Amino acid sequence: MFKQYNMNQVVLPMDVEMKLQENDIAYAVHELVESIPDEAFSEFLRDTGCPAYHPRMMMKAILCAYTQSVFSGRKIEALLKDSVRMMWLAQGYEPSYRTINRFRVHPSVKKLLRQGFVQFRSRLVQEDIIDEEAIFIDGTKIEANANKFTFVWRKAVEKYSASLIEKSNRMYDELVEKEVIPEIKRENPEELTVDELSTIAETLEEKVEEFTQKIEESEDVSERKQMRSERKEPKQAHKQFKDFVARKQKYERDMEIFGERNSYSKTDHDATFMRMKDDYMKNGQLKAGYNIQIATEGQYALAYDIFPNPTDMRTFRPFLDRIEEDFFELPKYIVADGGYGSEENYEDVLENREREPLITYNSYRKEKKKSFQKNEFHSANWAYNEKEDAYTCPNGKRLPFRYRSQKTDRNGYQREFKVYECEDCTGCPLRSQCTKAKEGHNRKIYYNEKWEHQKKMVKEKLSDEKTGEIYGKRKVDVEPVFGYLKANLCFTRMSVRGKECVENELGFAFLAVILRKYTARNVNRLTNEEIRSAKKGSGHQNSMPGTLFLLSSASYVPASF
Repeated sequence: MFKQYNMNQVVLPMDVEMKLQENDIAYAVHELVESIPDEAFSEFLRDTGCPAYHPRMMMKAILCAYTQSVFSGRKIEALLKDSVRMMWLAQGYEPSYRTINRFRVHPSVKKLLRQGFVQFRSRLVQEDIIDEEAIFIDGTKIEANANKFTFVWRKAVEKYSASLIEKSNRMYDELVEKEVIPEIKRENPEELTVDELSTIAETLEEKVEEFTQKIEESEDVSERKQMRSERKEPKQAHKQFKDFVARKQKYERDMEIFGERNSYSKTDHDATFMRMKDDYMKNGQLKAGYNIQIATEGQYALAYDIFPNPTDMRTFRPFLDRIEEDFFELPKYIVADGGYGSEENYEDVLENREREPLITYNSYRKEKKKSFQKNEFHSANWAYNEKEDAYTCPNGKRLPFRYRSQKTDRNGYQREFKVYECEDCTGCPLRSQCTKAKEGHNRKIYYNEKWEHQKKMVKEKLSDEKTGEIYGKRKVDVEPVFGYLKANLCFTRMSVRGKECVENELGFAFLAVILRKYTARNVNRLTNEEIRSAKKGSGHQNSMPGTLFLLSSASYVPASF
């Protein structure tokens, strides 16, 4: 006996919400977007033209699709036609993939996404899921939506630009010397500008046209031959200077795109070539990508930003500025790994933001090893006489204080050092092991008082029971978020191009990650309650399959493609 099944029987339509599970992720998406204030949507209002889809509906549809690992505009459009949860969120509307793609890269969506993070964090605080004691910061690199071999390198552009300047100056001087063209007034005697190169090219073109006209008017064969010979040099020079103008414009445009970077992609100018962890070519090939920074607590991404530079150290300060400006007030403790540990970053957290940094530095673990502590040639292990302000080397020679030195890095940050120099390293049997200085030069020690004080402060904080425990949570708090993003959500490559568009897409992706985790947490809590209640009754074994199905299906249903 079978249940009634007849394809020719009319089935009345019913509210699709009735088909959703109790803790379906669609409800979490709906509640989050509805919590965003109406003022945030005011920028989408238009007084003229065809009425647009409501931005709340568009945001729900895109966000829900991202939770199902669907990032393509066409696939999102298809989901709106065959996914129950998408039909409910869109209330029957079916915007095209063009409308979906235009919305998710719209500049005003950035404000909506920021509000989404703010509202979600408020919910976590209200439900005591996070305690606002610390934030954990880390970064990862995600491949840009750019072709692989479209790199432009700063060094190559600078090299070719210098060659162009030299060649154009030499040709200009030769033409003026031969009186082919008159001398022009130059802004910079060392380099011809684009306008000056264009002026020279126009003058040469007029010179060529003048020769051409004379050749056409002349009937003397030998005279015409002579004029053709004279026209050859300005004609070739005109062609060369036209090429100079085009190349000069290209190099200047390249330098504008570079900014402070050393490379960019031709297909996504905001992407920088950097090394990725997932090197599928197995040859260390650089790929165009973005450096993604996030701040987490309780394994929930609470803030994010993107940067073009591959190193984390230079992203720390601007990322904290972004958090304070757009997301939330910084908590007491700011936790990060050794990639962020620098004198400049410590100073910023301690003095400018008045917070406590739980951030290691690059040599933190190395200095704790016995091999480092027993290395007699490392200046940190040398005897220091505070009264004489001098060190003593392994050979018994004194290194008294000589002078103070200042160094400025490429970012403009200035460091001050005390320089100690050995009295005489001549004939020292340990010289080759102690220093790499050339013969005639003595061993020097550059001691940064401020940096050493900061390192001591960090060691004390990480040795303290409370702050050490907080730092110990870093790996299990921030690292899993990237795992959820790349492994669970399968978000390993951008779908859009340009920094502003990429920032919007990452906002949807991180919101999708935290919504899936939040929904799974609620389902787990519900499941545990059902298991406890089922154990008390007689139907424990019968209820388990349905409970496990609810756990697996509430937060994720793969798209049917």
